[in-house]
Amino acid sequence: MAGCARQTRMAKLQRAIGQLNLTAEDRATLERYARGRAVSQALALRARIVLRCATGERQCLIAQALGVTDDTVRKWERRFAKSGITGLSDVPKPNVHRKLADERVEEIIRLTLDSRPKGSTHWSTRKMSRMASVSQSSVSRVWRAFQLKPHRTRTFTLSTDDFFVEKVRDVVGLYMSPPDHAIVLCLDEKSQIQALERTQPILPLVFGQSARATATYARHGTTNLFAALDIRTGKVIGECYPLKRATEFRRFLNRVHDEVPPTLEVHLVVDNSSIHNTPAIRQWLKRHPRFHIHFTPTYSSWLNLVERWFAKLTNDALRRASHLDTAELCNAIEDYIAETNDEPKPFVWTKSADEIIASVARFCARTVEQAIPQRSTDSGH
Repeated sequence: MAGCARQTRMAKLQRAIGQLNLTAEDRATLERYARGRAVSQALALRARIVLRCATGERQCLIAQALGVTDDTVRKWERRFAKSGITGLSDVPKPNVHRKLADERVEEIIRLTLDSRPKGSTHWSTRKMSRMASVSQSSVSRVWRAFQLKPHRTRTFTLSTDDFFVEKVRDVVGLYMSPPDHAIVLCLDEKSQIQALERTQPILPLVFGQSARATATYARHGTTNLFAALDIRTGKVIGECYPLKRATEFRRFLNRVHDEVPPTLEVHLVVDNSSIHNTPAIRQWLKRHPRFHIHFTPTYSSWLNLVERWFAKLTNDALRRASHLDTAELCNAIEDYIAETNDEPKPFVWTKSADEIIASVARFCARTVEQAIPQRSTDSGH
């Protein structure tokens, strides 16, 4: 009898799951959950289980592939068959009651949004727990539930350019529909790059421990990198100068003029730095009519694609380096530019001008709505 029961049990474990009938909507939702980018890992695992069950794969194979037990596979198959997508969520635990009344929750939210602790710029869970006479964990739960993060702040700057819309359309139009028989170069300067020497040797990466460097360093001067990024190929023209002036900018324009084939028109995307619009630069542009300057709006450096390459340069070659002098720093930058040009990868712009303008308009509307009540509170009205 024991042998028969064991054989029966093993047969059940090895049986193939009957295919679940998934609608197109259910499958799309489960595949989104399975990627696990915006849901918990537990829900992502359950979605992967159900998707495999829908193919008729055996329970033991699913369990082995996903690193779970057969009972877990059966559990979530039954839950989905009974309740659909909602069956994959955790069932509320019994006999668990809220410890805070709605009035207390409302008070915590109101204090968080409309007041500040004495002598501080923002609330902490401890300060709020003392003010609201609740536990620190209760404050944490309320803040998590309503996505309040008083300890964090983000910066923003709205463009004050009177021709913001026109300049956005101009620059983005170059990115998305570059002119024929022309090259589009995003040009800017990364100024005051410091040659920093660590005061002690950098310890290399070893098993179980990351690379280590001292927080103290010696300064050995600065350099200024002028760079132009070809949006079509991803190649970079770059050169370091000791100063950042219109004189150096004109020298760099001569470098660009020499490197770009004379049969091509040159469209330069630059910011509103004063060195880009001096009388000397305007005269140079008159003598070189194939060069056309396109200015980004004020406070909108994110529109210049070379800024993204600057960030990559900093992360890949500068942040963790140690240089004895500016000559060594310039050599490192030139080596990185050469490496970039050996295997260039362009940054592809995908957002249209209309989408950008609409996004900025929505942000402005939200900012105004949030700023007016804040001003009223600060002024005491």
